[in-house]
Amino acid sequence: MNYYVDVWREYFDFSGRARRKEYWFFTLYHTLLLFTGELLAGFLANENSPLAMVFTVIFFLYILASIIPTIAVSVRRLHDIDKSGWWLFIGLIPIVGAIWSLILMCTDGTSGPNHYGPDPKATEEYVAVPQ
Repeated sequence: MNYYVDVWREYFDFSGRARRKEYWFFTLYHTLLLFTGELLAGFLANENSPLAMVFTVIFFLYILASIIPTIAVSVRRLHDIDKSGWWLFIGLIPIVGAIWSLILMCTDGTSGPNHYGPDPKATEEYVAVPQ
């Protein structure tokens, strides 16, 4: 759940790098929320109650609000593999673009620093142990 919240904290942050773990956990939670929202909207669609209207508005606002952080974490994920954020547009190519985007998002990030910042997997400096 921390990865989901962290992406929301970095709402407009298109710089830096995002690990695969951060990207995919955010995508998982986001998809589950959207699926749950769609399911509830389907149940409430037959009702003409104020609750159905309020839920629909809240669901629509969530979808609108989540566009920017979704793009931002995707751009940071591309930065982790040393690609420009403009590579995100390759997903607009039918079929091939979606497959290539999936491959890019699953690719392991570059080890060590790259053009977009330090390695997010890197831990603090290793302490040399005398032998």
